[in-house]
Amino acid sequence: MKSVAGIKIKSTNEVDILRKAGKILSSIVLQLQGSLTSGITTKEIDRRAEELIRRNKVISAFKGYRGFPGCACISVNDGVVHGIPNNRVVNNGDIVSLDLGIIYEGYYSDTAVTVPVGDVPPDVSRLMEVAQASLSRGIEQARVGNRLSDISFAVQSFVEMHGFSVVRDFVGHGIGRALHEEPEIPNYGRAGQGPVLAEGMVFAIEPMVNMGTHRTKVLNDGWTVVTEDGKPSAHFEHTIVITANGPEILTK
Repeated sequence: MKSVAGIKIKSTNEVDILRKAGKILSSIVLQLQGSLTSGITTKEIDRRAEELIRRNKVISAFKGYRGFPGCACISVNDGVVHGIPNNRVVNNGDIVSLDLGIIYEGYYSDTAVTVPVGDVPPDVSRLMEVAQASLSRGIEQARVGNRLSDISFAVQSFVEMHGFSVVRDFVGHGIGRALHEEPEIPNYGRAGQGPVLAEGMVFAIEPMVNMGTHRTKVLNDGWTVVTEDGKPSAHFEHTIVITANGPEILTK
């Protein structure tokens, strides 16, 4: 497989497979969002995810990955990422981040969305809006000839302009035959740095945006990441491919 600066370049055939994988995954996540109601536990959400994955005849990318016990990472309110599904009950006013990955014909797809349950406070709603918009800003920079950090700078500058902070401890990544490939894609940094972007690069871009401090901590379960100050966090992610005509979102 051809690579540029250690980043694997996907062939037309590989992109076709990744496109199909992304379509399946986005369909699963949409259906999963529909099951988010007050009173459900995160374990029940995960069981629903497992059922949808099985029904679509694909493989969970997360279950068993480095020992992770669930099919979905489910993070609530101050949860940033990697939340282990458990008996926690989701209530009206909570926000829930669903991070899901699948394997289809040997290729990985990865996406995340943060969903409000019932009515959430206006500042939390604004947090989600800015996080989602920052993902769009980052994706827009995934163009032939740009530098990798142009993505990072676009996310950070947009988030901070609106008074929120970007998580620094966890980053986006290349994706394809493996869940995590080169390069790492931070959501912060100066523009114009790092490898030049080329057609056929496939990335999972994923801003994690906090209402307060950017600092995080890992809970005793060794997985669940929360904000250090206990304030809410929102997480959005798409798998994209760089084409001659600009970025194409594979998980839309």
